Amino acid sequence: MKAILEHIDSPKDLRTLNPEELTHLAFELRQFIIDIVSAKEGHLGASLGVVELTIALHYTFNTPTDKLIWDVGHQAYGHKILTGRKAIFDTNRQFGGISGFPKMEESEYDAFGTGHSSTSISALLGMALAARLQANFTRQHIAVIGDASIASGMAFEGLNHAGVTNANILVVLNDNAMGIDPSVGALKKYLTNVKTGTAKEENIFECLNFHYSGPVDGHNLPLLISELERLKKIEGPKLLHVITIKGKGLKKAEENQVVYHAPGKFNKQTGELEKSSTNAQPPKFQDVFGRTLVELALKNDKIVGLTPAMPTGSSMKFMMDALPERAYDVGIAEQHAVTIAAGMAADGLIPFCNIYSTFLQRAYDQVIHDVALQNLPVIFCLDRAGLVGEDGPTHHGVYDIAYLRCIPHLMVCSPLNEIELRNIMYTAQLGLHGPIAIRYPRGRGSIVNWQQPMKKVALGKGQQLRKGNHIAILSTGPIGNNVIELLNEIDSGSKIAHYNFPFIKPLDKELLKDIFQNFDHIITLEDGAAIGGFGSAVLDFANNIEMNKIIKIFGIPDVFIPHGPTLELYKEAGIDKMSVKKYVQQFL
Repeated sequence: MKAILEHIDSPKDLRTLNPEELTHLAFELRQFIIDIVSAKEGHLGASLGVVELTIALHYTFNTPTDKLIWDVGHQAYGHKILTGRKAIFDTNRQFGGISGFPKMEESEYDAFGTGHSSTSISALLGMALAARLQANFTRQHIAVIGDASIASGMAFEGLNHAGVTNANILVVLNDNAMGIDPSVGALKKYLTNVKTGTAKEENIFECLNFHYSGPVDGHNLPLLISELERLKKIEGPKLLHVITIKGKGLKKAEENQVVYHAPGKFNKQTGELEKSSTNAQPPKFQDVFGRTLVELALKNDKIVGLTPAMPTGSSMKFMMDALPERAYDVGIAEQHAVTIAAGMAADGLIPFCNIYSTFLQRAYDQVIHDVALQNLPVIFCLDRAGLVGEDGPTHHGVYDIAYLRCIPHLMVCSPLNEIELRNIMYTAQLGLHGPIAIRYPRGRGSIVNWQQPMKKVALGKGQQLRKGNHIAILSTGPIGNNVIELLNEIDSGSKIAHYNFPFIKPLDKELLKDIFQNFDHIITLEDGAAIGGFGSAVLDFANNIEMNKIIKIFGIPDVFIPHGPTLELYKEAGIDKMSVKKYVQQFL
């Protein structure tokens, strides 16, 4: 059969095909995704699993007039390719290219921007109710949500409300028993029972007033199209339960679904991953956290670990394997993760609540109301702090300093390197009078020989890393290593001093007073938002003690930073070495 995908520029072209052509298109679309992602990297398994579903949805519904929302968006690559972005799909997640997630400003076919899970049903219901208020009773509204995402509290809130409306919505439950890691919880067990025919007679979705259909084979295109056509004619809220295989069409991706969620570069014929360098490299901060936690937990039986659905990505998996009875994956439930940690702390345990920086945003009230207000010693370990690269603005952890610094009782720290991270974790589990947030970035650190004996650190204290008498650079977190490199490069002699502030709250006020008294030019550097961040805290303190010094703040400006390689994004944000160098050189 002749090539079909090259002639598809929009869903209108798709709707002219016959059933045999649609099946061949599915083969071509799957291969196209494999070809691009094998070379350019990205989220693979989720998109391969919904190729037939993607084609069926755009074939059956009149998109973009009908509204289609992809929850999280990991599985939206096929959607992007079929909706006019095929020619530029090789720019996916590249700096200046298209986003790896649905994005409203990118295409009219992206009905709603998604990057965090479980938002689709609420957004879709809002659109459906808006349509009714505007006397539009024919527009269709479809959300595709995974079995891991539908277990989240927000998804249940949307289902609960939708079930008492007559809104014209269709929730497509993409059930592959996987999120990024395997799905967990009682709902997963229920869906497994539905698939095997052993579920109790009452259907949970029918009890919520949804017209339930399924489960159906998500790789049977004619069946999908037939069922979608039928559901189009039914009014009110509907749910179609679709069974798919994550990674479908690439054997390695089907066999190892966790790794091939986002595998990096691989051989498109065999699926074999590109071999990484065998040279000794510094570890990932995530692995330092995970291995250190196990080390500490083996000696302190009060330590427990919690993560909301990210055990592999955060390296909580190390503790889940070593001490399974004391490590918990609570599913995509950030609010629950924080409050269950608070409950454990209230009963004398030492909870390490390991959560991505941007995901903690979803549990902000719990941090304040359930943890900080009660001064409970929960240890928050914030993975993916700072700019995270190709995942872009939905995942950049640049707001944590600003949104945590204002909370009473809560300590906020950002270690310079792996050894400092280990020492702060060690100190925290010795006993605190309140909560602490330890933030660290995605990716590798700077020290190969990191597994050194841990030491207790003085809370709230900074250190001078380099002496100087004219300019003082104050940094917090691993971005301080860029300052170390810069000062070695420009060889300023004794003019530039460098101070490391691992604790943003409380600040080392005595050290700051000394800096204010001895330096004419003061610079702060951080990989978080400049508004309300570390530099802002230094400036606030200078103002409080009526110290009249100009303090130059290098931080993330008041814009959303796009996706792309992290070094490129540092330049975009003006916090790269060259930006600091240009500013410093005018005073040398």
